[in-house]
Amino acid sequence: MKTIIVDPFPRKMELIFKSSKLKLLKKKFNIINAPKENKLKFYKQNIPNADFIIGQPDLPKSILILGKKLKAIFNVESNFMDNMDYDYCFNNNIYVLSTAPVFAQSVAEIAIGLTISLKREIHKAHLDFIQKKEKYGLESNKRSSLLLNNKIGIVGFGDLAKSLKPMLVPYTSDFLVYDPWLPNKLIEDNGCRPASLSKIFKNCEVIYILTTITKKNKNMIDEKLLRLMKKDACLIILSRANVINFQDLNKILKKGKIKVATDVFPQEPVPKNDPIRRQKNILFSSHRAGALNSVFFEMGEIVYEDLNLITKGLPS
Repeated sequence: MKTIIVDPFPRKMELIFKSSKLKLLKKKFNIINAPKENKLKFYKQNIPNADFIIGQPDLPKSILILGKKLKAIFNVESNFMDNMDYDYCFNNNIYVLSTAPVFAQSVAEIAIGLTISLKREIHKAHLDFIQKKEKYGLESNKRSSLLLNNKIGIVGFGDLAKSLKPMLVPYTSDFLVYDPWLPNKLIEDNGCRPASLSKIFKNCEVIYILTTITKKNKNMIDEKLLRLMKKDACLIILSRANVINFQDLNKILKKGKIKVATDVFPQEPVPKNDPIRRQKNILFSSHRAGALNSVFFEMGEIVYEDLNLITKGLPS
């Protein structure tokens, strides 16, 4: 029987596995639950017996080298964090597998909702009505506009962007993409045009931030780029918050020139006195875009399937 170290924090196994699937997992595999504290001691003692790890714990080379049987690490947080020796894993045939693709569809759908609400100011009209100061007809649409035929900018062309782009095709065929990790041909094969950040921020009516965080792109979206945006252009921030310089974003929002929607923040929960809460031209979503029960259970399904495939010696 293969052995799994279970250490999914900040997730819980009950979140990502249906009860029936969790029972199967416990029946087919020897499960060792990691403690909340003294993890270094725990891994030194237990990783020599582990075939798999579900989670994304700190795994320096000094620990990984003890895992002679280790075949795969399942990252269920879905962000590749700088806390394990990936080079050692790759050089020693230890798969590091991310469950991030499960979030693509759900986040893409909420992206459409945020976009339409920004363009047509649905959220503002709703709030006005509640506050008994609603405006009717054209009076309520002075800063509204159509999404149809807009030029769309996409920063980061991974799984999320590839799910979102087909949803936008009924509205437009004009897509600019910035992703320095991808060859231009791949971007073009997906019906988009490669572009620089400055070109995207200067020319697009709607811009999506969909990139992961790296050592080089922290605070990449700064005041200089934000100032390039057209009046009433929409910026939708869906991953990751540290790509945006939020201090600069606050400065730009005060001017009232652009519209912003964000599902992520540099600090979560957002402090009650954070100045971002006082901004007017922003639509808030509390990091909920991908958080659906069905999505987390899908995460468990792909982990379970891959565990079985690797146990059978696949891929060979």
